[in-house]
Amino acid sequence: MRIAMVSEHASPLAALGGVDAGGQNVYVARLTEELARRGHDVTVYTRRDSTELPDRVPLPGGAVVEHVTAGPPEPIPKDDLFPYMPGFGARLARAWRREPPDLVHAHFWMSGLAARLGAHPYGIPVVQTFHALGTVKRRHQGLRDTSPLERVGIERQIGRSCARVLATCTDEVHELSELGIPPRQVSIVPCGVDATRFHPGADPSAAPARRARHRLLACGRLVPRKGYDLAVRALADLPDTELLVAGGPPADQVADDPEAQRLRRLALRTGVADRFRMLGAVDPAAMPALMRSADLVLCTPVYEPFGIVPLEAMACAVPVVATDVGGHRDTVTDGVTGRLVAPGDPKAVAAVAHELLTRDELRARFGAAGREQVLERFTWQRVADGCEEVYRRALTGRELPKEVA
Repeated sequence: MRIAMVSEHASPLAALGGVDAGGQNVYVARLTEELARRGHDVTVYTRRDSTELPDRVPLPGGAVVEHVTAGPPEPIPKDDLFPYMPGFGARLARAWRREPPDLVHAHFWMSGLAARLGAHPYGIPVVQTFHALGTVKRRHQGLRDTSPLERVGIERQIGRSCARVLATCTDEVHELSELGIPPRQVSIVPCGVDATRFHPGADPSAAPARRARHRLLACGRLVPRKGYDLAVRALADLPDTELLVAGGPPADQVADDPEAQRLRRLALRTGVADRFRMLGAVDPAAMPALMRSADLVLCTPVYEPFGIVPLEAMACAVPVVATDVGGHRDTVTDGVTGRLVAPGDPKAVAAVAHELLTRDELRARFGAAGREQVLERFTWQRVADGCEEVYRRALTGRELPKEVA
């Protein structure tokens, strides 16, 4: 099958941890790699953000990244890319006139817009994964939401007109329904994790040395919605415990990051600055060891469309304490692989963390159950199985059951 992946801002080649580089980049990279391994001809189309980028870059397994010129060839915040999407779509249309793919899988709403512009003239079916929805972002960020005003309306149009919407969790199906996209149009295929890289045998001694008896770890993009402030506040009620935050700019630049500065000020005010460390961007190769060095992984965002970090922790057999939002409800089984807590409640985070930190056998049980759940449901092989089924049905026009993976 010839598959075109369109991911306008989230390149599979990008370094993770930046403001606009996170789970979507991982999803596109790993899914593309697995599909190519199965013999599919996969090309990822992403926006050129540097004059130094080659036109085409091979990926492991035989897939290719094509850099599309759309707007200035420089880094631009994703919420400012909307005006360049018609040009992106026009370039896709020209490329696909010569060599049309069998199917297009678009990632994020602006990719969906560009993909529709490129695919519609040739009747190429488009499968859409939003990764995040404008209605959810607007609800939680209010006036701080920098998305274009057109976003929600365009998401509704894309969802109604594409061959299939591929949602990543059950919460998203409800949100799409509220947007006017019927559940029969939607299939659920979750995100995944590389369980051969993230595993219980990772050497924790390769991680930074401990400075306290217990270690909590939080990972991801260094942005306010990730809720690291909740973890910092919880630390005040957890003596003899340290909190490490991995993500953001490189370690030698993290001190200048506005969110890092906000968190450090909070740590000083709450009296935990001596037990709080900002690691900055961590080499992906070092992440499994860092995960294994933690007693608990905290995932405390205000909202989370899916969230790959819980899966990475569970794959390493480390229990997760996560806010009861979005994709966490599908990945973290409360009382089995970790604990779910109300968003915005640092006392609740501290209470469940304290319980787990003082019960070694419970942490071990949760960790083992998490690893087992990952292997059953959340490997990239399972994700690719589900996506292939959605692609086949999109090509034949048949409806799917809501969950295929």
